Amino acid sequence: MNGKIVVGGENLIDYVENAVVDGIPQYSANPGGSPFNVAIASARQGADTDYITPISNDRLGKLLSERLASSGVHHNASVLDDPTSLAVVSVENGQPTYQFYRKGTAERLITKDHLDGILNQKPWLLHLGSLALSGGDDAALWEAFFIQCKENGIITSLDPNVRPALIEDRTVYLPRMERMFRYADIIKLSDEDINWLYPDMGLDAAFDHLVDISSSGLRVLTMGGDGARGHSPNAEAIIAAHPVANLVDTVGAGDTFMASILVWCKNHGIMTADHLNDLTSDQLQMMMAYAAKAAALNCQEQGCNPPMKEALVS
Repeated sequence: MNGKIVVGGENLIDYVENAVVDGIPQYSANPGGSPFNVAIASARQGADTDYITPISNDRLGKLLSERLASSGVHHNASVLDDPTSLAVVSVENGQPTYQFYRKGTAERLITKDHLDGILNQKPWLLHLGSLALSGGDDAALWEAFFIQCKENGIITSLDPNVRPALIEDRTVYLPRMERMFRYADIIKLSDEDINWLYPDMGLDAAFDHLVDISSSGLRVLTMGGDGARGHSPNAEAIIAAHPVANLVDTVGAGDTFMASILVWCKNHGIMTADHLNDLTSDQLQMMMAYAAKAAALNCQEQGCNPPMKEALVS
């Protein structure tokens, strides 16, 4: 294994509401997409990171490519003529709501040949999640690749980051998630995610159910202002939320938290499935506290703007 983090899944432009003028919301264009954000946050913290999803060569795609390059991410995929996906992010009381436009866009045009090539490079870890798994032929390809990586000894990381508006068929989506849970070494999901996946269970019961039906490894539940809960086969831990000095918005906070878990593991030598299984309560506490601090710093910026590693040293 080469120690590299590879990240697959959607890239898009977030049109984010940043002001209201005469009752009309004003929007700015920001590079985004949950896995794209994870790649940015990982690289900014010093991890060797490849982003393996195609990007458009249109003006918005160039903006995405520029953000990757400026953050230190290597784009290890095609640049295509097809258009860039779009998301419209409206903000109410500091919380984002989303509308998506992804049909016929570049980021969905992955190929098995390309993914086989990534597998042959033997990265340390694959991270997947969010819209890329919501439906379509590309979702099936990503799922198969995820399982193949696990079977080849690559650490697998999954963040469902559920976007109900884009899930066409829950009866297809939920079984896909549960199949992937069984092959995931690391799972991070939010209280909103798990409540959508298992609406008839309470939060704690739903998380316990996730632990029961998934493979062994690291499982983390984020709960916004109520902190986070972590589980390994040997330990559990709960942390409080890290204070946010000046809340701007929460866009990308979960992605920053996710990336920070991966970087913390790499920096602390947690490099194998057995290492993840052996995580102690103290290690879980330190890992989640580090990730919570990174997420809080992101919330002090507009859109997803994860901190550099220097900001996390204290």
